[in-house]
Amino acid sequence: MAILPITVYGDPILRKKAVPVKQIDDEIIGLIQNMFATMRNANGIGLAANQVDIDKQIFIVDVSPVEGYEKIKPVVMINPEIILQSDETVIMEEGCLSLPNLRADVERPESIKVRYLDTDENVQEIEADDLFARVILHEYDHLIGKLIPDRVNEEIKQALKEELQQIKNREVKVDYPITAK
Repeated sequence: MAILPITVYGDPILRKKAVPVKQIDDEIIGLIQNMFATMRNANGIGLAANQVDIDKQIFIVDVSPVEGYEKIKPVVMINPEIILQSDETVIMEEGCLSLPNLRADVERPESIKVRYLDTDENVQEIEADDLFARVILHEYDHLIGKLIPDRVNEEIKQALKEELQQIKNREVKVDYPITAK
């Protein structure tokens, strides 16, 4: 397994809508294994394929390192679709491996239902709430070209401007490989 460099704010692929996976083959399975290695190396709990510069509708989530979520198994979601969102929302601070060191409060639905393909090409549906739902929604956002700054109000966006520019210019200290400028 390989540790892949993570794309950061300013990399064009992060603003593209990802392409659906047509076939799950050895190359896709290898990518998923590398994504897990990359995510764990960066101490993340979610990672989308475009965050490792691959234009595919795939993301992984593993919230089991978080206290209270130890029993939730890691999940791979291919061609995911959010089919239900609660009206109740929760505001919680979020971070992102593609936005190193940046944190912001983001409002998201409290619970969701997702349909996706697993690695055996079986259609799955799961319901998720709290942190698990938040991470799924965050990673899903990556697949549609959205980032944390797109989910906050104008005032917060302005406050993040300088930090975002530093990330774009690779003027941030990170403990994991990121893409070159």
